[in-house]
Amino acid sequence: MASPSNATLHRGFLLQGFAEFPHLRPALFLLLLALHLATLSGNLLILLAVASATTRPPMHLFLCQLSAIELGYTLVVVPRTLADLASPSLGRGSPISFLGCAVQMQMFVALGGAECFLLATMAYDRYVAICHPLRYTAVVTPGLCARLALACCLGGLAVSVGLTVAVFHLPFCGSRLLVHFFCDITALLHLACTRSYAEELPLLGACLLLLLLPSLLILASYGAIAGALRRLRSPRGRRKAVSTCASHLTVTFLHYGCATFMYARPKASYSPHRDRALALVYTHVTPLLYPLIYSLRNHEIAAAIRQVLGRWRPRQASGQEGLSV
Repeated sequence: MASPSNATLHRGFLLQGFAEFPHLRPALFLLLLALHLATLSGNLLILLAVASATTRPPMHLFLCQLSAIELGYTLVVVPRTLADLASPSLGRGSPISFLGCAVQMQMFVALGGAECFLLATMAYDRYVAICHPLRYTAVVTPGLCARLALACCLGGLAVSVGLTVAVFHLPFCGSRLLVHFFCDITALLHLACTRSYAEELPLLGACLLLLLLPSLLILASYGAIAGALRRLRSPRGRRKAVSTCASHLTVTFLHYGCATFMYARPKASYSPHRDRALALVYTHVTPLLYPLIYSLRNHEIAAAIRQVLGRWRPRQASGQEGLSV
């Protein structure tokens, strides 16, 4: 007879999604589809705005990478969720293979981890810009930006591979049903049939690397920025510095707040139905808020977006005139 882990390896898992709410599935599908399209549009618009700009400050390059990460982040989860909502009811859940589940979790953690490191990198960029403005162009060079961006991606990838290997080496027994709409870490650990704290150590290690260390770097950067702002005598300069940091701080609080609440807690506090509802927020709502926050708070990005839209509208109008002729 096959062991529980081998049986799961051959059979895979069942994603329950929202199968227990058949009457809500059409409305939920339309809502999530609208959020998904808005998220794709907002992040693509920022990518186009930065790409079409004549000058690209380092912060805009980091923002471009953040939008690319958010696009990947949503594409890993949302299309599968929408497909499951649109398909006829498959009983208790939608089947997903063992390998497919592992790949989805690994990509989700890799992109989320890269975003954690990237937010710390953006805080360092703000620190240099505000505390050492005369040395900014000499320190934050395009080469340094490229190396930091690559390091963020490789760091997220390394942590995600280690965590995925550790989680999928756990024995899964009993029910194969994941009370979730994607292969999230907490849902998988909830199915693991070991009762020791050893199974939580890989997640604890990942939280230390992805949440604690970048958080310390961000706090150190903004501590130095706060000290520099206190010494700044110009009210206009102080307002400008605060404005450049406000959008980054808002996104940082959203990202780290959701991640810390979801993953930096013991297994005994897991609640599958509550965790699934919260996951809807950080996979569908927060990726939509990020481009809105940056386009509203960052005047340069807002101007670049208006420029892109201004170029598109005359083309659309000329095309309509050609059709009418």
